[in-house]
Amino acid sequence: MENLVYAIVLLPLLGFLINGLFGKNLPKIFVGSLATAMVFGSFCIAVSLFLKFDSESQPVIVKAFEWFTVNGVQINFGFQIDQLSLMMVMIITGIGSLIHLYSIGYMSHDKGFYKFFTYLNLFIFSMLLLVMGSNYLILFIGWEGVGLCSYLLIGFWYTNEEYGKAARKAFIMNRIGDLALLIGIFMIASQTNAVDFLTVAQNSSKFELDGTVIIFITASLFIGATGKSAQVPLYTWLPDAMAGPTPVSALIHAATMVTAGIYLVVRSNFLFTLAPTVQGGILFIGFLTAALAGFYALRQNDIKKVLAYSTVSQLGFMFIALGLGAYTTAMFHVMTHAFFKALLFLGAGSVIHAMSNEQDMRFMGGLKKYIPITHATFLIGTLAISGFPLLSGMISKDEILVAAFAKNPMYWVILFVLAAITATYMFRLYYLTFHGEFRGTEDQKHHLHESPSNMTLPLIVLAILSVLGGFINLPHFIGHGHYAKLMEWLKPVLTEQSYNQMEATLSGVPFGTEMILLGATVLMFFSVWFIVKNTYVKKKKMALAEESYTGWEKLSAKKLYIDELYNALIVKTVEGLGRGGKMFDKGILDRFVDFVGEGAEDSGKAMKRIQNGNVETYILIMSLAVGIILIVNFILQ
Repeated sequence: MENLVYAIVLLPLLGFLINGLFGKNLPKIFVGSLATAMVFGSFCIAVSLFLKFDSESQPVIVKAFEWFTVNGVQINFGFQIDQLSLMMVMIITGIGSLIHLYSIGYMSHDKGFYKFFTYLNLFIFSMLLLVMGSNYLILFIGWEGVGLCSYLLIGFWYTNEEYGKAARKAFIMNRIGDLALLIGIFMIASQTNAVDFLTVAQNSSKFELDGTVIIFITASLFIGATGKSAQVPLYTWLPDAMAGPTPVSALIHAATMVTAGIYLVVRSNFLFTLAPTVQGGILFIGFLTAALAGFYALRQNDIKKVLAYSTVSQLGFMFIALGLGAYTTAMFHVMTHAFFKALLFLGAGSVIHAMSNEQDMRFMGGLKKYIPITHATFLIGTLAISGFPLLSGMISKDEILVAAFAKNPMYWVILFVLAAITATYMFRLYYLTFHGEFRGTEDQKHHLHESPSNMTLPLIVLAILSVLGGFINLPHFIGHGHYAKLMEWLKPVLTEQSYNQMEATLSGVPFGTEMILLGATVLMFFSVWFIVKNTYVKKKKMALAEESYTGWEKLSAKKLYIDELYNALIVKTVEGLGRGGKMFDKGILDRFVDFVGEGAEDSGKAMKRIQNGNVETYILIMSLAVGIILIVNFILQ
């Protein structure tokens, strides 16, 4: 097993090194195939390890070497293989290999082809370090690695100044969360004399329930998670990250980087269960994020921006599950979301490819007859995220709704409304893109064509997963025990207290009540579908420019002016401080340095006049100096 674990991590690193060093001189098909094969190889190995594990298997630690020792705390560089890490590795490498395959076709004409695949492999390597590391420090190395790679990939087309700004925005906003995470890790080390997950879990009993120390540690970890997983207030970088190539959007926003925060909280469940106050904060931030992002998505016209805000909203749903203590529920939605959101992003990329790089839905329409495979798979993704019965998104989201109702029926009402908003903006996107009359130019219409097979094959695979993925964790009324499959599978990575809290939540709703709730969500889904179809197909309502909207629609299109608010309060303030510093530097420091320099120069010139080579002058100066010294000495005495 040790060699297999090393291989999972090292294969993407090997692909990164080969393509990074020699890719410029290699054929594109070799570069793309090599990068894809390395990630797919890691996926195959992960599946083989998965088959050796069951719900009774205990974590396996693979120690690579002793890293360092400080204050008696020994830090090993190693990997932890358990149910949680295997689940994340299969999602990362499985979805990642499909995105790599898709990218071969999507990026085929790009001059930076080899660099793109080099960055993709490095991204996968960093993400694997994050989820496989046996301690918080290795997790942090991977955490920083994906931050760096996201900067490189979001700003991949760096000649566009706006894309460069989007990359910097993502990098800087993530640094805020990263600092909090690092502080949390330092606090964990100081309190438990360890940073490896198993030892920290064993020593967590020393913390006082909802005590100051545990609240500080978990709040720090949560702030770190809000940066990577785009929660309020550190969420505005993610929609701007659409500047990167579409496969990057699928990789970052579906299966990897944005799920790192959820993974961190689930991995640290032994700490968060001891901090109900922080769990309440997570719940509140999850609700706020899901509501704001869903509201923004209602009137966006850029197809990728709608999906970006949809991602932020769905991440809010996952954090709601975490705040409820339903850790496996959050991971279930991470998995199903990876399937349908990767499908939707890659489907959007196929639409953009067919539309000659057009992303504005106002200039689309009627595309279903031109790109039938993209249309069919995109419809499946739309149905899954919107809650079509028995598709993966419906099953995982229903589990969150049930957990919310068990905690507080009002939570269910809020989530019910948010789910309706999700279905609304997704069906709006679908009908504006694929139905009605084509609204683009004649050149675009002439160019319309289905994507090549290396782009459509990943769409088909992801569509199948979006349909069948929910059956991994079927609810009890279909005959699998009350959400028992995944909950039992992940039981070894949860503390007894965490597991009991989650079991009480997920089994706290009577069967009859659950059927009523399920019926209400199904009725809501079909009602929203009918209303949106009637609005955009029968009544032929069109999307308008941002400036043309009024009232709530304008607020939605302008995203409540949050970006402008951040720019005025933070960016302009920092720029003002920078200008003030520049004025201080030039007006005071530079002038002082110039004054010192000019004084030295002037004194040198004065001394130069004295040094004239006249012996009589030198004797006179010496005499005067001796006289002055004697006089001063006499006065001082």
